[in-house]
Order: sequence, then C-alpha cells, then structure tokens
Amino acid sequence: MSASTAHSVVDAKPWTRRFASALVILYALITILPLVWIFMTGFKTPQDSISYPPKVIFEPSLEGYVNLFTTRSRQTPEYMSTLPPPDNWVEALVRERNMVIAGPSKFGERFMNSVIIGFGSTFLSVFLGTLAAYAFSRFKVPLKDDLMFFILSTRMMPPIAVAIPIFLMYRTLGLSDTHLGMILLYTAVNISLAVWLLKGFIDEIPREYEEAALIDGYTRLQAFRKVVLPQAATGIAATAIFCLIFSWNEYAFALLLTSGTAQTAPPFIPTIIGEGGLDWPAVAAGATLFLIPIVAFTILLRKHLLRGITFGAVRK
Repeated sequence: MSASTAHSVVDAKPWTRRFASALVILYALITILPLVWIFMTGFKTPQDSISYPPKVIFEPSLEGYVNLFTTRSRQTPEYMSTLPPPDNWVEALVRERNMVIAGPSKFGERFMNSVIIGFGSTFLSVFLGTLAAYAFSRFKVPLKDDLMFFILSTRMMPPIAVAIPIFLMYRTLGLSDTHLGMILLYTAVNISLAVWLLKGFIDEIPREYEEAALIDGYTRLQAFRKVVLPQAATGIAATAIFCLIFSWNEYAFALLLTSGTAQTAPPFIPTIIGEGGLDWPAVAAGATLFLIPIVAFTILLRKHLLRGITFGAVRK
C-alpha cells in the first residue's frame, strides 16, 4: 500500500465512524419511539388515549395506573351522593367517573407469576445448559455433531406446531396452569439456546488452565467450578439475558396453558377492559411496568452482555 493510499484510508476513518454513529442514533430513535409512546399513553386519560389526531401534549393523569391495579364498579349518582368523602386521591380519581373501587385487580398476581416463571426457567436453563455445554466442549461425546444439531433444531420449531401435543400432555400430567409446568416448558425451549451459546464460550477457554488445576490436585468438578466458571461468567450472563427475554415475553404457550393460577402478564394485559372496550392507558401502564424488570436486568449485566457478544471475535 502506497503512502497516499494509506493516508486516504486514515482520513476516511473519522467519516466512517460518524456515518456509523449517525445510523446507530437514527436506529435507536426509531426503535425507542414506540416505547416512549407507550410510556406517554400510560399517563393519558381514556379520552386522550384514543383522540384523533393523537395528542402529544396533554394533561398527565394517573388514571391508567389506578385502573391497572384496581377493580371498579359503576354506581348511580344517587348512591355516589350517599358516600362519605374519599379517603385518598385514588378514591377521588375513581369517583370522578362515578365509580367506586371494588377491590384490587389481578395484575399484581400475574406480574409475580412472570417473575417466578421467567427467572426460574432462566436459572434452570443456564444451569443445565452450562453443564451440557461443558460436556460437549471437553469430552468425547458419541454423535456430538448430530446431538448438537438436534438440540438446535428444537429451537427452529414454531410454538404453534407443538402447542396441541403439549396441551394434551400437560392436561394428562396435571401440569396445566401450574408454575412448575411453565418453568419446565420454558426451560426445555431455552436450553437449546443456552447450550449453543455457552459451548462457544467454553471452547474459547484454554484447556491448559484445567490441566494445570488437575495437576495441582483439583478434581474435575473443582477445576470446573474454580477455573472454568469464573472465566465463563461473561458468557453465562449474556446467555441468562437472552433466556430471560424469551421467558419474560412468551405469549403463545402462556395463553394456551394458563388461565388463572399461573397466568403471566403477557396474556393478561391485553384483556384489561374499560368503558366501551380496552382501557388503553391501563394497558400502556401495564406494558410499561412489565418492561422495567427486563430492562433493569439487562442494564445490570450490560457490561457482561457487550463482552459476551464480542468474546469469540476478540479472542480470535
């Protein structure tokens, strides 16, 4: 390469970076716009949420969040006039619509079901996936390539293709609408992703580290726990994020296999009914609160996620 060519390449780098930065910023703005609109809708009144043209500037209201966490009943003006003054701002807000609070809604229970099932299946998927990935990476497993392809192929199948057999099997085993049944199902779906991701990370860890530990008197299990796991922590964190995203957002199986006890938030939020149809501010409020745990978990492990995505490329 001549000096002039090298000089032009060096000069082009800042422009390339600026262009790439502009594309990333544009993509981020386009991606985050629906989330911002959902967040704003959660603070609108039902009338403002369905106004046309859509309102960007509006008077904020917590009616959506109140409707999300309460069950209300409409009363006659005569009955409303006999009630004592409201005890708090929530009752006052509800009474403006000629309603009274009949009790709490089921959103809190559905949200906790999502937490239990999502994090429970993520833990099992990562735990079993780490053990399986280590075995595939370090030992001579018969038909290893065929088994790895079979594990991956289970991820290719759309949920609707196996929905009816799983529904019949769960009904026979008594696992329908149970936390255990959903955790096992999401673990079975996620474990293929966990094995493939973690095997790549463990393959990049030099075997010499374990061999040195074995020579020093460590058992295979001790070498795995004290040598491999600390170095694979980045990959484990990245895998946990991807597994949790699936378990947290999954809709089809949750809709088919749960109805009450173990129903998660995704199939529950669209059923929030207001006057004359869907209560869009309450739906938006539920969607906003539903996003918080997965966003917080991702931010908490963001450094591991970034390192995990580039782990193999950096080592190579």
